[in-house]
Amino acid sequence: MLLDITGKRALVAGSTQGIGLAAARELALLGASCVLISRNEEKLKEAVATLDNSKGQQHTYVVADFSNPEEVKAAVANLVSNTAIHILINNSGGPAAGPVTEADSESFLSAFNQHLICNHIITQAVMQGMKSAGYGRIVNIISTSVKIPLKGLGVSNTIRGAVASWAKTMSIELAPFGITVNNVLPGATATGRLEAIIKNKVTKTGASAGAVTEEMLEEIPAKRFGQPEEVAALIAFLCTPAAAYINGTSIPVDGGRTGAI
Repeated sequence: MLLDITGKRALVAGSTQGIGLAAARELALLGASCVLISRNEEKLKEAVATLDNSKGQQHTYVVADFSNPEEVKAAVANLVSNTAIHILINNSGGPAAGPVTEADSESFLSAFNQHLICNHIITQAVMQGMKSAGYGRIVNIISTSVKIPLKGLGVSNTIRGAVASWAKTMSIELAPFGITVNNVLPGATATGRLEAIIKNKVTKTGASAGAVTEEMLEEIPAKRFGQPEEVAALIAFLCTPAAAYINGTSIPVDGGRTGAI
């Protein structure tokens, strides 16, 4: 099985913590040079310093705030003007929790810009280089809500579904050029996002954090939360030559929780 991606360059969004950082680390271990993109320069410097460079990889970073699509567009345009990107990991923090009936229009627009529009801007910027190389891997980190909407995450459910449909369409159009587009759907994973969801449920229900956690674990056949590295392992695999014929899929990594095939 060919898993080596030495000589490839990966652009990883939202990569200073959680699943994004774990994905960058896995890609680096497989030989890729990584460009991390996020809004916090100090955290970016710290994250880059943790990446493996034993195969001569050269890692760097780009500062951009995904709440500002024009800033992202300018930053990525500058990057690809002198650097070919072969692997793109689209990833950004999830929208605030809450019922869809209580969401205002601005919440949808903000989330749409942060997720779908920024994904589209970056993908458009890197796809010509992928076409020229005859090699491209685009992986979108979304959510299991793509399969079944999650309670209390109204805006997130809506936007995640839009991103999944966008990705499927993109996968069809880019496949003839040796470019694959896939979605990885993390379930409950031990990240800051999960901590925020638990805290929100505690505030809404008055239950203890322990009780909320136990209730969530009860829904997971594996009876535990996932680790960012476990999600990152699938992300990295989808970026390798071995995954060349996997395209247009949405794959849950959730310990079996999602009640759909």
